[in-house]
Amino acid sequence: MEKSNGGSGADGTVEELSTYGTGKEEVEMDGKLRVGILGGTGMVGQRFIALLENHPWFQVEAIAASPRSAGKTYEEAVEGRWKMDTPMPEAVKNLKVMNVNDVEAVASQVDFVFSAVDMTKEEIKKIEEDYARTETPVVSNNSAHRWTPDVPMLIPEVNPEHTDVIQYQRKRLGTTRGFVAAKPNCSIQSYAPVLTAWKEFEPVEVVATTYQAISGAGKTFQDWPEMVGNIIPYIGGEEEKSEKEPLRIWGKIEGGVIVPAREPAITCQCIRVPVLNGHTAAVFVRFRNKPTKEQLVQRLRTFTGEPQRLKLPSAPGQFIQYLEEDNRPQVALDVDYEHGMGVSVGRLREDLIYDYKFIGLSHNTVRGAAGGAVLCAELLKAQGYMG
Repeated sequence: MEKSNGGSGADGTVEELSTYGTGKEEVEMDGKLRVGILGGTGMVGQRFIALLENHPWFQVEAIAASPRSAGKTYEEAVEGRWKMDTPMPEAVKNLKVMNVNDVEAVASQVDFVFSAVDMTKEEIKKIEEDYARTETPVVSNNSAHRWTPDVPMLIPEVNPEHTDVIQYQRKRLGTTRGFVAAKPNCSIQSYAPVLTAWKEFEPVEVVATTYQAISGAGKTFQDWPEMVGNIIPYIGGEEEKSEKEPLRIWGKIEGGVIVPAREPAITCQCIRVPVLNGHTAAVFVRFRNKPTKEQLVQRLRTFTGEPQRLKLPSAPGQFIQYLEEDNRPQVALDVDYEHGMGVSVGRLREDLIYDYKFIGLSHNTVRGAAGGAVLCAELLKAQGYMG
């Protein structure tokens, strides 16, 4: 399958007009890449659709889901199950849902895909690589490929250089354009960027407890009434992800694969709480070089990365905010900071056992899921990987 796009300038902006080859005809689009959403009827798929409405670089052209949804219009397929606060975009209502297993058919209509499919891990690995082998880049919200050694797992402000591993992945897949990139688990967004901002002080030990919203399980209170007034002290697989994924994000590319960092040692507990959106983390940190509180706060407030330098469309202007009030951050007040793409931190103070402790908060389905994946795609576009 032959695809071309208009590319991006050095500052990450998209050229005014691009021409895309579909194999049958040339379709001129207004500077936008054509996007497919795999698993578009689920909660994360719906979030992708909501976030991509009027996106300056990307346009949803195909939605794929399970065979039971295939052939219906998108509006029919999600009737009674639209979970976003904003209305369903008019532009997608009449799109015919395609069968996600018809890889060639879906791929022929798009320039890249976001993946939010609900399958087994092995099935996800296979179908994402199948799409990549059609020369269609895949930006995945799923966990299946997060530990594939040549797949970058990206928080764009933290490890944009990990996209360099794509050249080795393409050799393995036998592609020139196709690849898979992933975003990490939603649970780490409220503390891994914070620890990155403090890297110079060398965190060596971290204890984190995350209090995670029910939308992280793809649920609302209507779907999950037993969560009202309840706490469940277990989320399957979440603690291992929370302890290990930050180390991969802080790793280095060696011999064509990403080698995880060795420290800090992280131990974590993950608890489901009766909140719709927003993961909160209570974190204790020990440093090799203990800083002052003032130094830590200053590093948070000045922390920036490639998305800010490139002025990517979804990038928060200030990635991390520090709140001085004793009762902040709060989900009700702070979860939508920077349209849900920023991280809020508060209650930073010295600890009797560790050096410091703090509270972090991030939006789990925006920065932690679909929004984080959209920002990854914007970074990949700006770096030239969608070409």
